[in-house]
Amino acid sequence: MIPRDGALTSLWQGTTAREKESLTGNRISLEDQQYDVVIVGGGITGLTTGLRLQEAGFKCAILEANTLCFGTTGGTTAHLNTVLDTPYPTIIKNFNKATAQSVADAAKAAIRLVRSNIDKYNIACGFEMATAYMFSQSEDQTKELDAIYEASRDLGIDIAYTNQIPAELKMSKAVAIKGQAKFHPTRYVMGLAAAFQSLDGRIIEHCRVTGAENEDPIKVHTEQGDIRCTYLIYATHIPSGLNITMDTRCAPYRSYAMAVTLKGEYPDGLIYDMYDPYHYYRTQSIDGRSYFIAGGEDHKTGHVENTQSCFLKLEAHIRAHFKVVDIAYKWSSQYFEPVDGLPYIGHLPGQPGNMLVATGFGGNGMIYSAVAALTFQEMILREPEKFAPVFNPNRLKPIAGFSNFVKENADVMKKWIGKLLPSDKLASFSDLAPGEGKVVKVEGDTIALYKDEQGELHALSPTCTHMGCHVTWNTMEKSWDCPCHGARYSADGVVLTGPADRSLENIDVRSLVEG
Repeated sequence: MIPRDGALTSLWQGTTAREKESLTGNRISLEDQQYDVVIVGGGITGLTTGLRLQEAGFKCAILEANTLCFGTTGGTTAHLNTVLDTPYPTIIKNFNKATAQSVADAAKAAIRLVRSNIDKYNIACGFEMATAYMFSQSEDQTKELDAIYEASRDLGIDIAYTNQIPAELKMSKAVAIKGQAKFHPTRYVMGLAAAFQSLDGRIIEHCRVTGAENEDPIKVHTEQGDIRCTYLIYATHIPSGLNITMDTRCAPYRSYAMAVTLKGEYPDGLIYDMYDPYHYYRTQSIDGRSYFIAGGEDHKTGHVENTQSCFLKLEAHIRAHFKVVDIAYKWSSQYFEPVDGLPYIGHLPGQPGNMLVATGFGGNGMIYSAVAALTFQEMILREPEKFAPVFNPNRLKPIAGFSNFVKENADVMKKWIGKLLPSDKLASFSDLAPGEGKVVKVEGDTIALYKDEQGELHALSPTCTHMGCHVTWNTMEKSWDCPCHGARYSADGVVLTGPADRSLENIDVRSLVEG
């Protein structure tokens, strides 16, 4: 089983094995090494991009702070679709029809790239072409569905009205979209990693990037030393550290998923309702066993106190419409929603030259990861640009007044270094259940308190090291989540997800005296 950035085990994580020594280059000296391209992030975006550029003759290295697929790739529901979370009518309204056409073309090209990689490198990842179904359940939803149908058809998407969907769900109207796909994402990425290494690409795990100097060549600072490169690509969602433009244009969200076994037949295809947040469904066969995957109940990261309630709502919804035998896996995952509906792929704002970024994929990370690889290929190989102008991260101006936000958050930061918190001050919190965390007040000080499975209390500063917001406790994933920009930390304060690049500060707590 591969590790992931949460306490819960995803379907993909639980069904992907890898040998401990399957990746080379771990824990090595990076001093004085130079590459054409360094890619930060060992998820599907980083590996797809790395393989694409390595095939083109570039010398590439992929640096991963933890292990491959540790982040969102290990928690996706893995839909490959050309009808996206931001509908084409919205793209046309916010931009124009030419932009919408480029997005539709990019989504199609992404599926072709995934299929090509699988065929070329013989990757066993359960890939299947599929038809997607979107259905309405109210008059307003039907109007929206009709608009999506008209715009999609005009953009060359293979879409048609249908009287049936492959599930017993109440519907007013429905469309079928051909040319979609599904697969096992982490097995796919492990296949990409093997192909990348076979071409002499370098993968270095447990190598957190702590900064970069925009020189010629670029100097990348990591926990294992410095490395130099001509191009630096951040494939980590939000780049670590402070980048005002990216921080203000992408909102972090959590989404919830379950993989269940059913009595009787499993629904075919990809299925979507039209609520906000919407529910999405599909089936995946893994090692001879079928799983029905359902997701939804999305919310902004850190904005729901009891995340268990999200799973309970999702489970109730699934059981109300499908004959569930067993819940095999349940998990949540994080994605970043772009402010204008399209991802940011290209030059990192505020860093002219060869620093690049891919973020803001929304709920379409499987598609936009491949789009990012194709876009970076255009830029680095100086090919005719089809996608780069559309996804340019510099297409918007920074949000006005943000400097005041930075100042206000900096002002609330407290330094706990060297401070000792006497245990008697925590006596009233000794009734925390093992595995439970809570942000509490102790004599006017706010602390993040966690009780481990052995009953020991651990205290942290609740101040996110990214920009000073206070973290909240994620009940189900057992993590401290920042509601401002999506940084996430383990129960003991270690960074799980950027943009933070430093752990939460520890507070020394004397052991509680029993009795």
